Amino acid sequence: MDITLPFRHKKLGYAALNVTDLSRSLKFYEEIVGLEVVHSEAKVAYLRCSRDHHNILLCQAEEHGLKRVGFELEQESDVRAAYDHFTKLEMAPVWVPQEEAKKMKQGLGFRVRERHSGLLFELFAGNLHLSKPFVPTVAKIARIGHVVIGSENFEASRDSLVRNFGFRISDLIEDRIVFMRCHPNPFHHTFAVGPASTSHFHHVNFMVTDIDDIGKALYRIKKHDVKVVFGPGRHPPSDSVFFYFLDPDGMTVEYSFGMEEFAEHGARPPRYLEPVPESLDVWGAVPDGQFGRSGPIERESSVPSTKLEVAA
Repeated sequence: MDITLPFRHKKLGYAALNVTDLSRSLKFYEEIVGLEVVHSEAKVAYLRCSRDHHNILLCQAEEHGLKRVGFELEQESDVRAAYDHFTKLEMAPVWVPQEEAKKMKQGLGFRVRERHSGLLFELFAGNLHLSKPFVPTVAKIARIGHVVIGSENFEASRDSLVRNFGFRISDLIEDRIVFMRCHPNPFHHTFAVGPASTSHFHHVNFMVTDIDDIGKALYRIKKHDVKVVFGPGRHPPSDSVFFYFLDPDGMTVEYSFGMEEFAEHGARPPRYLEPVPESLDVWGAVPDGQFGRSGPIERESSVPSTKLEVAA
């Protein structure tokens, strides 16, 4: 069921990850994953894989996991409409303080928690584009691709993401996972959620531009004694070639190449796939037991209640 809401998404902007040793994770995401460090402080680092100021935030914390995800909307008027939308739903959206938005090089934005998974979403406009283009190093990364979580209230989270957040379902694997795109962004999925006994972070994905990046990554990862937890393989739902490995905290990171794209209008309906291994991979790869065990979703928001202090 497609729901038309009074705001439009542009893309997945960033994922904020909690890490237990910032300097260690910073080195890993720069040298092994291939992100560019834009700015680093005592408790947070900003990294990118595009012209955006950041696509990943690494946040020093006592426990690793997922802090929040940020989706960029098309324009400021979409942010205002979305804020009113969530206010009417009594979901208590909170504006990002101007000082924090300025520090993150972002425009107007607010944060709202998806009730059933507990995940904090940030919807914003205007991520600063740096004049210097992102220069790939160990992998030709094109963009941050998607974030996947497990929800203890799977069906309720799925419905909320469609009805309240405006996502559209691309495909479902029965009782396993639902793949969603942030309409009208064309990529098969920018977010996915599956059932879990306790809500948790599953993985973050980076899309590469060359299938050779998948093969090269496999040998680079092994050379540095990084654990491979799934793949290489090919996902039938999105037709992506994939490869998963663990970061220093044991959080799952994915490279993928290729993905189905949807037209804004007249897109095919979602496919309902049976819950068998062949629905996740056609090459026969078997996931390791540590695959997707990436820590909890941070439940407590540090964002104070604040009034909107920008020009109307």
